[in-house]
Amino acid sequence: MRLRRKGGGDSWSRFFWCTLFVVFSCVLFTGFTFSSFRLFFGEKYKPLVVPAWRKPAMEAVSGESVAPRAISVREVVIFPDQAVAFLDYPPSARLLTKEDLHCAYFLAKSSEPQLELPPIAVDGEDAHDQIVRCPLQSHDARVALRLRSDGGVLSGPTHKWDSLVYEALIDHDNTTVVFIKGLNLRPERVSNASKFECMYGWDFRTSKFLLRGEVLSIAQEIVRCETPLSVLSSGAYGGNRSVKVSVRVKGGGLIFHSIAQPTHKLAASSGRSKAHDMCVCTMVRNQARFIREWVMYHFKIGVERWFIYDNNSDDDIETLIDSLNDAGYNVSRHAWPWIKTQEAGFAHCALRARSACEWVGFIDVDEFFHMPTSIDLGEVLRNWSASGSVAELRVSCHSFGPSGLKQAPRQGVTVGYTCRVAHPERHKSIVRPEALNSSLINVVHHFHLRDGFEFVNMDRGVMVINHYKYQVWEVFKDKFYRRVATYVADWQEEQNVGSKDRAPGLGTRAVEPPDWSSRFCEVQDTGLRDRILRVFANPQTRILPWQERDGDDDDNNKNRQRGCA
Repeated sequence: MRLRRKGGGDSWSRFFWCTLFVVFSCVLFTGFTFSSFRLFFGEKYKPLVVPAWRKPAMEAVSGESVAPRAISVREVVIFPDQAVAFLDYPPSARLLTKEDLHCAYFLAKSSEPQLELPPIAVDGEDAHDQIVRCPLQSHDARVALRLRSDGGVLSGPTHKWDSLVYEALIDHDNTTVVFIKGLNLRPERVSNASKFECMYGWDFRTSKFLLRGEVLSIAQEIVRCETPLSVLSSGAYGGNRSVKVSVRVKGGGLIFHSIAQPTHKLAASSGRSKAHDMCVCTMVRNQARFIREWVMYHFKIGVERWFIYDNNSDDDIETLIDSLNDAGYNVSRHAWPWIKTQEAGFAHCALRARSACEWVGFIDVDEFFHMPTSIDLGEVLRNWSASGSVAELRVSCHSFGPSGLKQAPRQGVTVGYTCRVAHPERHKSIVRPEALNSSLINVVHHFHLRDGFEFVNMDRGVMVINHYKYQVWEVFKDKFYRRVATYVADWQEEQNVGSKDRAPGLGTRAVEPPDWSSRFCEVQDTGLRDRILRVFANPQTRILPWQERDGDDDDNNKNRQRGCA
């Protein structure tokens, strides 16, 4: 009897401890599982979606160790002439180069590529913003990347460029500034924010795990959203890069496709003096050969910092900018693959420049500030800064023509082109970025300002812009073939034929008019040319600094230019 009770006690004891172990294990497992799904409550998450047709994860390309997860293509965006793939890197992985990759093209239901081509470019020096640009062969084919080393295929979801949330920034007030294509809102007007809402999450195919944010303002391509506190507390703009933001029309509207991760927290303007009195923002496509003259000239008159938004250039602009920085000029390049988004790019630049620049000018690389009386740009800005309420200087543009030339002038545009249209065309702006309206509305290079601030039209005797718009045919044709402006994507297509973005009388024919070299010549204007030759030219050789490749280095040129009267 005692033996039976003893055995029964052992059995009960074993049952009790086994049950306790199972319960404890379940609690641990359940806690771990639920913690992994805490999307916005302080827990970090990094889900990885791998398409079914993708090959097994590749080994780390560093050659030293196996990465915790594979390099992948986060998103692919299809443009009219190329596909842009956004890469997602694991920690410590080596950045891929153009030599590491092929662009692979898959037909429907095909698991093997039908064609492989080298990339146009691999852009970006940071694992968080590297992109691969591939030539587009067919809008029906899937575009992926194949690693040359092991044949592994990198792929991701595909989106069309013209209906997409493509950029997002967390502003200093914790709102999210969202850039979106496809809303088709009226230009230069604030739209009804109550009709829209912002959505935060990582998978917009279902609203189950999404958070909503109120739309505070919406205009053109820019939406300002109230960022949910849980998104801010999760550090989405810092360590957790999986959270994306999108926009939805209320009342059951579809959520826009999005590749925008709000990953940058912008600094507020401090009360102290900023690092730079005058900065310039511009957007370019294949304009590298003109940038040296543009930067060196504007440095002389007082510009201290340049923000260049590169709209898919393939003319080795990176090397040119590196050489300018090596010479001491403060020039940064920002890859901006989004076409027909110049106003949005300028708004993006204004936000980035706000904490460092008192004033920011928005001009193209064929536009040059000119002070006819030789007054210093810094003096002009200081005078208007003292007013307190003036936050935008609108500067008239004089449009110059080919001036009788058949070939691009060797000494640069400021010396070569001396004949212009009589009356100004449009204006461009210099603004105080902290005074911009929160909607960031800007049209034709001028912004809306906050209440209490005003603009002034600059006296053309004090400051004007020489716009070398209609250059020799070779240059003009390239400029208007695939320009970055909003309204004309390709001047050979029948789009907005009457727009001022087109040259009067050019039409849509890719043929040089017989009288092109003499067009747009109503007034001889040699004011800037004369100053350039007097101030910049080498006294012995008469060579201008942007012509010099050998001999004097750029540092000596730069010091000499600062000393010129």
